[in-house]
Amino acid sequence: MFPAQSRSRSMQNFLNSVSAWFSGLGRRLAGLLPDGAGIAGRIGAVVLALFVIVQLGLAWYWSREPAPFWVRWEESQQPAVRGFATTDTLIEVARTLLDKPGGYLSNDIGPPGVLLDNIPSWEFGVLVQVRDLARALRNDFSRSQTQSLEEPDLAAADPAFHFDSERWILPSTEKKYRDAIRALERYRDRLSNPADQDAQFFARADNLRDWLAIVEKRLGDLSQRLSASVGQRRVNTDLAGDPSASVATPRPGDIVVKTPWLELDNVFFEARGAAWALTHFLRAAEYDFGDVLDDKNAKVSLRQIIRELEAAQEPLMSPIILNGSGFAIFANHSLVMASYLSRANSAVIDLRELLGEG
Repeated sequence: MFPAQSRSRSMQNFLNSVSAWFSGLGRRLAGLLPDGAGIAGRIGAVVLALFVIVQLGLAWYWSREPAPFWVRWEESQQPAVRGFATTDTLIEVARTLLDKPGGYLSNDIGPPGVLLDNIPSWEFGVLVQVRDLARALRNDFSRSQTQSLEEPDLAAADPAFHFDSERWILPSTEKKYRDAIRALERYRDRLSNPADQDAQFFARADNLRDWLAIVEKRLGDLSQRLSASVGQRRVNTDLAGDPSASVATPRPGDIVVKTPWLELDNVFFEARGAAWALTHFLRAAEYDFGDVLDDKNAKVSLRQIIRELEAAQEPLMSPIILNGSGFAIFANHSLVMASYLSRANSAVIDLRELLGEG
């Protein structure tokens, strides 16, 4: 038998098996109906079964996290201008947020998107990093000093990314974010145009330190929320190190912190989304700030941060987020994730200090 005929025969057998399975399912569902249900009732049962199966299939397909992509730092096989890699990566991350399987789910009002919460949490983690980098581009990377004019395209992209992330009615969240992406594309194209000297990207150590200061706070917040999955009694260090400091509302010396049980998976996937986005942004920064990092001998430190963030995105082998306590027999996925992000946070702090040295 020829290979083409063999494939045709295999496909026909597969289709016959699927047809037989659905026929059997229809007969079983029809058997559950009252005797007087008739043909209409049996057809309705089959349609309902098909609807449920399709929804479950879509829910599984839409719940997969996007794979990492390659950071572009070349144009026409030549090294691109400074800022191209960072801007282009920001565009691709934002585009992935909208165009991944299922699209943008955070504002869905119909099934199965409205029933999913892990990927919307992942989306929010990515979105926070997109917003932070877009604002850093607007306020720091594209400006030489505080008295310089801001870049108009970045001034349009920044507030568009800060639009309500769950709005579905016009104007929808997707429309505003696509407007922001188009503004970033205009800035990237002008940046690559030698004839346009207004669009600039200033790869300086102080600019990189300012953005990393924001990254440091985001990672610290996520690691603390992840660590609180089992509940902790923490010492109040709000005013530590400054005897003259004060606070609006005094708090006790010991504070009990615990992430609600129903929010554990949301925090976990938000952290995975943040790690996914930051991995790409830091890879882009390695190209655009290469000279600055070489001058401080800091590329190894940056790569260590990327290594920790990559480890935080290892495939999840459990169908649920386990929340074992102490040294019990069950794992605690939140604490494992907190460990990776805490090490990344410490590495970011060390990198900032290294960049601040003369």
